[in-house]
Amino acid sequence: MAAGAGFIASPTDGKRLYNRMVNAYYENSAFYISTNALSNKMKQIETNPEVAVCVDWFSGHGTGKNLGWVLEPQNAEIRAKLREAFSWYDHANNEQDKSCCILEIRLTDGMLIKDHHAIRYQIDFMNNSALLSENWGEFK
Repeated sequence: MAAGAGFIASPTDGKRLYNRMVNAYYENSAFYISTNALSNKMKQIETNPEVAVCVDWFSGHGTGKNLGWVLEPQNAEIRAKLREAFSWYDHANNEQDKSCCILEIRLTDGMLIKDHHAIRYQIDFMNNSALLSENWGEFK
């Protein structure tokens, strides 16, 4: 249950990749981002939902999904967590605009790096498993 800035999502429009900096809230193998359904990011994810993500200590892949308008009842819990995580949330989002939505990036796999690359975990989010590698050795 962490929030962070400097998170990069990389969807494609079918021709090329696009990177952008976003702020995301992480919980239960997914990142959550408040955004606008009409943004290029969401249009690209609609075309191809496969995305890559990167933070200082983590990189991975996932599937992007528009969870819909932030004020839909099914989004109440994650909306509250986004508002708590980001003090600027109310200044950056017009919740009355029905295109104000929540993007979920459900992770499929990733690499977690610890201790300046001395330890790496290859994570399989689909099967809830991880492999450990020390000093760039074989994964165990």
